[in-house]
Parts: sequence; structure tokens; C-alpha cells
Amino acid sequence: MNEIFEFFRYLTNSEEILRTGGLVLVTLIVFAENGLFFAFFLPGDYLLFLAGVFCGTQVLNIPLWLMMLCLFLAAVLGSLTGYLFGRFFGTRLENRPDSLFFKKQNIETTRKYFDRYGSRTLIICRFLPVVRTFAPILAGVIRMPYGPFLFNNVLGATLWVGLLTGGGFYFGERFPWIINYVHWIIIFFLAVTTFTVIRGYLNARRMD
Repeated sequence: MNEIFEFFRYLTNSEEILRTGGLVLVTLIVFAENGLFFAFFLPGDYLLFLAGVFCGTQVLNIPLWLMMLCLFLAAVLGSLTGYLFGRFFGTRLENRPDSLFFKKQNIETTRKYFDRYGSRTLIICRFLPVVRTFAPILAGVIRMPYGPFLFNNVLGATLWVGLLTGGGFYFGERFPWIINYVHWIIIFFLAVTTFTVIRGYLNARRMD
């Protein structure tokens, strides 16, 4: 049991992921978090930002363009996988009972975003934890046409990776001492994430 807890602790520790797993593990995590319903708990936003910081400070000896390309492709393909899953197996998912890795409330919250913002939800939700995972799945469930889905998927991934990873690289290159405050960066993103999730939940309740 301790080994299982340690494994999940590792998966949610962005700094350790970057230091030990490097580009391959970061890419796989971004892929999973962007479309596999059971991976909604994985770190997304601050993993991208710290990846940029680690590149900028040379902790990771990886060119920025390669890091951003891999993360972009992982985000796009992850969302596409979620979309295809929702399109072909969405009914089973909606009828699935609640469990540790799945809550029907996540689907309902995401559905309300689609009701309000339409296909733009795929762009907006890139910056919303949990909803980011379920948005492409629900897009498949409601059978959004491939064209609008792909356009918003690519645009959302470009903005998400560009702003967070590019911003992290800028700070890491200009202010290399920032590497000593990684834990504070994570706490900051967790605070923003918590605020965003709570605000999104309250907004979704008001949409009823």
C-alpha cells in the first residue's frame, strides 16, 4: 500500500517529475491529463511552467523549441484521444458509477461550460484543471464536428503551452535564482488552481 501512495505522490510532484523523468515523462503526463478521464488529478499548469523554468535555468538541458513542441503535440493528441473516447464510448462513461478516479459532477460541470461557451470551451478550459480533462471527452459525447474541435483544440494547446512554458522559460532565463523557489511556485499555482476550480464550480451552479 505504501508503494501505491508513493507512486501517486510522485505523479503529483512536478519538480520530481522534471528532475527524474525528463522530457519523456512530462510529455506522457501532459498527454494523459488532457484527455484520459482517470488522469484529471495530474499536475498540468505548473508542470508546464516549471518545465519552462527548468529549461531557462539549464537544469534540463533541452532546447525550448523541442520541449514546447513535445508538450504541444501531447496536449493536442491527448485531447483528441479524449474526444474519440467520448464520441465512441461516451454513453458508458456517463453511466459509470462514481469512483476515486471518476465523478459524474465533473461531466456535469463541463457540460454547463459547453452550454454557455460552445466550442470556445475547449480553449477556455485549457486553463481550468479537471475541466480541461473532461472538455474534449464531452465534445465527443455531444458529437462536436471534427473541424471546430480540431481548430479549438490546436488553438487552445498553442495558447496553453505557449503562455505557461514560454513564460516559465522567460523567468528562468532572466531570473535564474527562481529555481530556488520552486516550492513557492507550486504553492502559487495550487492556490490559483483551487480558486479557479471553486469559482468555476460556483459559476456552474449559477448556470442551473
